[in-house]
Amino acid sequence: MKRKIIPCLLALALTAALAPTVLAAAPPTVCYPTSVTRSEDGVQIRKVYDLGPEEDPAGISRSDFEQEGFYYTLTDLLKQESPEREERFHTETVTLNSKNKDMESVLALLPAQREFTTDDGLTGTLSLKLDTVQVNVAGYGSSTRAVSATRSYPNLAGQDTSYIPKTITDNGRTLELASIDWQTDNTANEDGYAVGDRFTAIATYTGSATSSYVKGYVVTADYSGTVSRIALNKVRYVAIFEGTPLNPVEPTPEPDPEPSGDVAEPAAPVQFHWGYVLVPLGLVALAGAGIGVALFIKERRESGCEIEEESQ
Repeated sequence: MKRKIIPCLLALALTAALAPTVLAAAPPTVCYPTSVTRSEDGVQIRKVYDLGPEEDPAGISRSDFEQEGFYYTLTDLLKQESPEREERFHTETVTLNSKNKDMESVLALLPAQREFTTDDGLTGTLSLKLDTVQVNVAGYGSSTRAVSATRSYPNLAGQDTSYIPKTITDNGRTLELASIDWQTDNTANEDGYAVGDRFTAIATYTGSATSSYVKGYVVTADYSGTVSRIALNKVRYVAIFEGTPLNPVEPTPEPDPEPSGDVAEPAAPVQFHWGYVLVPLGLVALAGAGIGVALFIKERRESGCEIEEESQ
């Protein structure tokens, strides 16, 4: 039984020793002030903290500190949950595609004002800045088409293709011979047959033509104006520190005004010395004591003489 109890006790002791380490909470994240103001006389410092919902106000420093000859101590920590309006000047650049580059067509795509929302949630109506409108070519494309041309070669002795050029140049393009149409110019009857003696060749030449064209235009323009929002997700804390001077300065007494020539200077104050009174009193006391002793001795002597006379 004892063997079972001892391991259990050791396990409980180890658990108790490790519990504070496991359950210890992580220290709060340090908060930094958004603004710090100091009174003109240096007696008070206010530190403003704007914290989000995920920030812990425990990270606000509450420690005393020294600054510029003062020792400051936290006296109050105020919490303000009232919403605040946040606004700033913002410029938004828009990019659009246009088929035409004339300004009339471009401005038809750009309204004078537009509503915008920034990435961090501020909204506002922004106005078009005409001096920022730019139109640039979006790109170029190419197309190929078939072209053809005909040439006539008359008064040929026979239907011989050697008389026909194999290529020609038409509008700067080189075309190749594709087909020939032979026509007879003169004919004669021989034994009842029509025999042609001259020919005309109608040659057809073909080729291709490639042309480039603008695919479109890219329009860019800037819109500017003020954007704002109501900040509901911020809590403001104001830490108030009161300061006391580290080395207080004692006020220096103001010098007495100098007397004028007509007014007599005041006499210096007479200082009282107890020695002037105590010394005579001491002498009197000593003299009195001496007289008292003498009288006492005399009285004893007289008493002694009377006793002796009675005894005789």
